[in-house]
Amino acid sequence: MTPTLLGRIQTRIFLLGTVGLMWTILVVPVLPKRGATIGETYAATILALILVAVLGVGWELVYHFFQQYRWEKDWPILLALVVGIPESLLTFLAVDSIILSGPSPVTFFLHFYSTWIIVWLVALGPIRVLLPRWRFNGGRIL
Repeated sequence: MTPTLLGRIQTRIFLLGTVGLMWTILVVPVLPKRGATIGETYAATILALILVAVLGVGWELVYHFFQQYRWEKDWPILLALVVGIPESLLTFLAVDSIILSGPSPVTFFLHFYSTWIIVWLVALGPIRVLLPRWRFNGGRIL
């Protein structure tokens, strides 16, 4: 079944809050810091996760609007990976304006895209094993 709007929003928040957070905790110590402390880097990357979840609800509404013009009311799976590009740019601008001494662009984009790819891969496969009713419920977690 194609995930519904509510299912996509729930899945996004769930995966960012679990897989994304675990990946962030593991990867931040090895990211380039450019003069920032590890605490500042953690603050910026966790803020980025929160912003992707919050701003993502708005993105999902935009995607849903455009999906209504497609025959099967869904996007090709590769497009779900590519939409990370505009989301990353918006999130970077938001993090950079909130945290004045935010992470370098290299640090931010390494974290963002590695997290995006891992969350995307988990949404393609392992979530269907861990939550077998997920796809029958339109992607809803609750």
